[in-house]
Amino acid sequence: MSETQPIDPRQANPPRRPKKRRNWFLRTVGLIVLLFVLMLIAVPLYAWSRIDKLDAMPTGERPAETPGTTYLMVGSDAREDLSRAERARLHTGGDAGPPRTDSIMLMHVPKSGPTVLVSIPRDSAVNIPGVEGKQKINAAFNKGPAALIQTIENNTGLRIDHYVEVGFGGFASVIDSVGGINMCLPKAMKDKDAHIDLPAGCQELDGVNALGYVRSRKADGKNDFGRTERQRQMVGAVAKKAASPSTFLNPVRYYNVATKGVDALTVDKDMSLFDFIRFARGMQAISGSGGVALSVPTSDDNFQLCCNRGDAVKWDTAKAKALFNALKEDNTSGLKSS
Repeated sequence: MSETQPIDPRQANPPRRPKKRRNWFLRTVGLIVLLFVLMLIAVPLYAWSRIDKLDAMPTGERPAETPGTTYLMVGSDAREDLSRAERARLHTGGDAGPPRTDSIMLMHVPKSGPTVLVSIPRDSAVNIPGVEGKQKINAAFNKGPAALIQTIENNTGLRIDHYVEVGFGGFASVIDSVGGINMCLPKAMKDKDAHIDLPAGCQELDGVNALGYVRSRKADGKNDFGRTERQRQMVGAVAKKAASPSTFLNPVRYYNVATKGVDALTVDKDMSLFDFIRFARGMQAISGSGGVALSVPTSDDNFQLCCNRGDAVKWDTAKAKALFNALKEDNTSGLKSS
């Protein structure tokens, strides 16, 4: 019979990690998570408090409300809030009279179905309230946001629920705050008026070059059509990068993205923070598979306006009506990107 080996008391009772050290570690991790969550909430609230609000909605008879929410997005060339150095950096020139629209888009967020982003060429021939004959839609913005909203509602039958306007400085700041946007150009783009000279191929665009990229009308020979395509492309790319994990997990980038562009951002005074969050989520959907991006169908890009007002873009009446009826009925599932 073998002798029983004595048990080493250190093996019978192995040392345990002190509870105090473990509790300290858990409390530290919990505090870091809490601070991170507070940052995710506090930064947007702070940014929202800095956004300018204005009375943008028209009065009088308006189209009926739709099941979803429709946002009018306007890119303005207003430059009165830019310093002389900023105007030089962005190549905006000096004072240029009343602000004009560089881009006009409608984003419809339905209760169910894909979000839709519709570009409206700023040379679209439309009827403007109080003006005889058709004019370019950009002329309506010269009278203020309410006049532009009323013009769009009258010509589409679609009710505009909220208004979002961004200026030159805000656009460039947002691009720079996300570290630039990667764009793949099928061919080189050179436009003296837009101050760009970009080679073909994929490249990182900073705020200044991105602004020139979406403003150019002469680089690709497509005038406003090429411009609206690039604007939709840029909107999706910015939304995708701004909502990426690399932004949310980087406190500095997250703060910059949330705050850099708000000084040049204007919304209607009836918009709530929840409306703005819905807008941001719609922008995110456009950048992925949950969105559709297209332009108002057109039939003539050399439509002659009366009274020496030049040529404009004429909508395809039947196709445009079908598009806006689909948005009014929240029936976006059958729409395709173009």
